[in-house]
Amino acid sequence: MNSDDRHNYEYDIDLRGPSAPARVVRMVGKNKKVLEIGAGPGSITKHLVSSGKCKVTALEIDKDAIKKLSQFTSEIYPADLNDENWPQIFSESGLFEVIVAGDVLEHLYNPWDTLDKMRDLLTDDGYMVISLPHVGHSAICACLMNENFDYRDWGLLDRTHIRFFGLKNMQAMFDSAKLSISQAEFVVTRPEDTEFSEIWNNQPKDVRAALSQNPFGTVYQVVIKAARKNNSTMGINLLSLPVDTPKPNLGIKKLASQYFPEQLKHQIKKFLR
Repeated sequence: MNSDDRHNYEYDIDLRGPSAPARVVRMVGKNKKVLEIGAGPGSITKHLVSSGKCKVTALEIDKDAIKKLSQFTSEIYPADLNDENWPQIFSESGLFEVIVAGDVLEHLYNPWDTLDKMRDLLTDDGYMVISLPHVGHSAICACLMNENFDYRDWGLLDRTHIRFFGLKNMQAMFDSAKLSISQAEFVVTRPEDTEFSEIWNNQPKDVRAALSQNPFGTVYQVVIKAARKNNSTMGINLLSLPVDTPKPNLGIKKLASQYFPEQLKHQIKKFLR
């Protein structure tokens, strides 16, 4: 496929890899009735359907994305998640075993309300799988130290992000929605291997050393599996989880190949020549 034909959120997924989308697919499991919120052009959908054998109903508002999404599921509803009435679409279609929102909530004006509404669409034993970017990454802190909170076309400072979450904010959002986290995984990336590598590398050594003291400073994204709270389960606290040591020399080229759209990979590689 020509890179010019690809949607901005169309990317390839190595299902065995460490990327957030790959982790989302693995957490969903197989043979599930799935509602995918903000499915985009179907980058995750196609794997849920093909390898996961799931029946996927998708919500998406972008017309160009819907055209591509229709290759993978016929159950597509055009809906704006910022419209509080969006759940009425499913008033007669039953509940879902799994609800997926891959890097979606940060694009919404009221993600807390959206999470509440998503919970009400779950079966009694259903669960959600949600990925979120982590604004507490040390590379973002370096941007703030540099007085340069520069929005971009992709990544942690995607210019379409409306809300930003640290781990405490993520935890509070799930707690307020009466959801218990049963599994969570961190996607870890060294600051020098992110899209902000130049800003990070230009920081004074003592500043980088101080920022590196944050135990969660290499957490790039968080993938969370959560279900309704009940008296028998305590749930996981995100701040109690260990953080794996990022593999050295992963590099932004590798990061891009795991997650970002084809045309952006080309831009990154051109920049790094």
